[in-house]
Amino acid sequence: MKAIRVRAFGPPEGMRLEEVADPAPGPGQVLVRIRAAGVNPVETYIRSGSYPRRPALPYTPGHDAAGIVEAVGDGVVGVVAGDRVYTSETVTGAYAELALCGVSRVHPLPGSVTYAQGAAVGVPYATAWRALFQRIRAVPGETVLVHGASGGVGVAAVQIARAAGLRVFGTAGTAEGIALVLRERAHAVFDHRSAGYMEEAVAATGGRGFDVILEMLANVNLPRDLKVLAMGGRVVVIGSRGTAEIDPRDAMARDASVVGMSLFNMPDADRAVVHAALVAGLENGTLRPVIGKELPLSAAAESHVAVMSPGARGKIVLLP
Repeated sequence: MKAIRVRAFGPPEGMRLEEVADPAPGPGQVLVRIRAAGVNPVETYIRSGSYPRRPALPYTPGHDAAGIVEAVGDGVVGVVAGDRVYTSETVTGAYAELALCGVSRVHPLPGSVTYAQGAAVGVPYATAWRALFQRIRAVPGETVLVHGASGGVGVAAVQIARAAGLRVFGTAGTAEGIALVLRERAHAVFDHRSAGYMEEAVAATGGRGFDVILEMLANVNLPRDLKVLAMGGRVVVIGSRGTAEIDPRDAMARDASVVGMSLFNMPDADRAVVHAALVAGLENGTLRPVIGKELPLSAAAESHVAVMSPGARGKIVLLP
């Protein structure tokens, strides 16, 4: 099969499309014929060598994919060859024509959802759902601010929060991104290129501030986030590219909480809950992954540049 291989940690250009042996499923494993693979920022950190988790070299990147079950190993029940599935993690890497997965990491893909959309579910939607309901326990009626609402996790968070009865505000950095977030039914969207956008956002809450903030770039936004929380407000840190200096009094004055999260830390029991909810949302149409760009598998390096560039509008996927 063809697969992207990383033989040394470093820049995107180090990823190469190579011929490798087809994997075979072992006990408890599922072999998936990949029709689309999702590209996530965390995969760029891993590839660069800056992430705490480093796979053994050489390796094939990627967690999210969607496709058709090719074969199953001994002991696998509930999944059979021919099933349409999406993945939430792989053993051998998703940037490939075939990928091995543990059986608990493949989930039903409804017929109404395209393979490209299925490849947009695993990391972004699971991150948004876990952030909202398992890490900061958002409840209907609360007001949530989603930073970077036009990106993969941002769009997922807007859709999930809106369906759950929260009042949803978002930020984006382009006219197209703002239009996308509004189409996904956010109550209001603010241009984060504008110097006074946080003041505008607080004014839209009647001056009360936000119960919940989903933070995608904590090194830039966290100090300001703490100043715009409502009493008892919570910030969940989903992404950061550096350090941040905060004034602890901002948290004290509001009885505020800041929590971090990584999907790599999610227990299996929590993961089962998350994906049961996501499959239901895909089935009933409340979750509608938005694809911003489709690229051939050979353009993996280009996809890593694009996913880290400003102006996100949905998910980037690779097509074997």
